[in-house]
Amino acid sequence: MTNPADSIEIQNVVASTGIGQELDLEALAEDLPGADFNPDNFPGLVYRTQEPKAAALIFRSGKIVCTGAKSIDDVHEALGIIFEKLRGLQIPVEDDPDITVQNIVSSADLGHNLNLNALAIGLGLEDVEYEPEQFPGLVYRMDEPEVVILLFGSGKIVITGGKRTDDAEEAVEEIVERIEGLGLLG
Repeated sequence: MTNPADSIEIQNVVASTGIGQELDLEALAEDLPGADFNPDNFPGLVYRTQEPKAAALIFRSGKIVCTGAKSIDDVHEALGIIFEKLRGLQIPVEDDPDITVQNIVSSADLGHNLNLNALAIGLGLEDVEYEPEQFPGLVYRMDEPEVVILLFGSGKIVITGGKRTDDAEEAVEEIVERIEGLGLLG
């Protein structure tokens, strides 16, 4: 059997930073080619980078959220591009602003179909939400690492809430161990 941890793929990394000053988003939208700013729909300006592919949500407060990146390195690279664009518009940005990873969303495949009804009981009802009429996946809140795992009958899983890339691997190893311990894998 292949190791389910080998199937882990990062789908999205969300990180935040800030430049420590207020921004005039109307002026920025005009000066930054490709920026989207529609304050009636969303209070931030959206600027997309193509390489790496990511979106920066830039707020009036100077806070910036980067989303859509596929790795932590891509977050740093995309934000580096944003910082350079802002500096090019004479907006002072310190040399190395703090960037905080808020969430890493990963997917993996356990390689076996899962009996979600049995898992809901076996994993302990206090850590599980499973309402197949509302959502086809079982929601499992794990304490260590502190992540949420969505498990589907196909054996596919989504891990969200991680702050480190290792969190997904640890979560997969832990959930496989729990499911095997219940005799419900394969």
